[in-house]
Amino acid sequence: MAAASEEAIKQFSALMEQLEEPLKTTFQNVHQGNLRGTLVRFLKAREWSVPKAHKMLMDCLNWRIQNEIDSVLAKPIVPSALYRAIRDTLLVGLTGHSKQGQPVYAFGVGLSTFDKASVNYYVQSHIQMNEYRDRVVLPAASKKFGRQINTCLKVMDMTGLKLSALSQIKMLTMITTVDDLNYPEKTETYYIVNAPYVFTACWKVVKPLLQERTKKKIQVLYGSGRDELLKVMDYESLPHFCKREGSGSSSDSLDVVFCYSYDHPFHQQLYNYVKQQSLKLDSVGPIKQGSLHVDVPSPGLEEVKIAESIESELHKLRGGNGLTHSFDRIKIEGP
Repeated sequence: MAAASEEAIKQFSALMEQLEEPLKTTFQNVHQGNLRGTLVRFLKAREWSVPKAHKMLMDCLNWRIQNEIDSVLAKPIVPSALYRAIRDTLLVGLTGHSKQGQPVYAFGVGLSTFDKASVNYYVQSHIQMNEYRDRVVLPAASKKFGRQINTCLKVMDMTGLKLSALSQIKMLTMITTVDDLNYPEKTETYYIVNAPYVFTACWKVVKPLLQERTKKKIQVLYGSGRDELLKVMDYESLPHFCKREGSGSSSDSLDVVFCYSYDHPFHQQLYNYVKQQSLKLDSVGPIKQGSLHVDVPSPGLEEVKIAESIESELHKLRGGNGLTHSFDRIKIEGP
């Protein structure tokens, strides 16, 4: 397999050497100097098929050009009150690093409501987080730990997940589709914690639909997952909702600031970085308001099947009553 893998990387690399502008520049923004690691990521995502990986990467590069992703970190979400509202309803934060140096991100899946801004703003914020991770966070981690670090860990808090989570599922499906098609293999492990019954029931129907490669990345931990997580990260890097030995989120409001809040140093640094990049790009006039419209690719058959299975399970859990909005296959119009 090693020889076959090396040959696949060699073939893929030869194909990418043929790139011309503007694809060449946007590809440089993707690989950030780690060409081999980037090719391996796309090969893994397509089971080491060079033609499929090449198509996936070319689709990604064209998507970046069509949606001006290379300059997304120069397009701040303004006013700051709107960005604060997004941070209050799309709960994500950087809590530290693993013992191996990977950035640790915390996601409040169950308590994210996505109800204080338009879909475009939430997608824009998510993509900015991805680009900031790839251009700033991962290079800084590589420098700090003295080795190439290409992936992160994600701790997903399911506290608050309810049967009425349909709107959350739709938004999360869009975000997942963006990640799967354009930022593949950037997460080494997903740790699921504080999982209520509704998650457990949905997981039973979703797990069989996942590829083996994806299954191996997901670990559903007991309760808050504290003991298991301490094997891979220090206490200081634990998300606040994992610092209690039992299940459920910590009630310490100061800890919440450290994880999700607009006032946390990570979000302040990210937001200030975007504003500074904006001033460099356009030094004339005030920063323009308005969201960046990004065309989200239609989810693949696997994502659609998973979403429909979750809807079906939620419908069963509610006894067939009260689920008034059907989960239509998400189709975002392309350019």
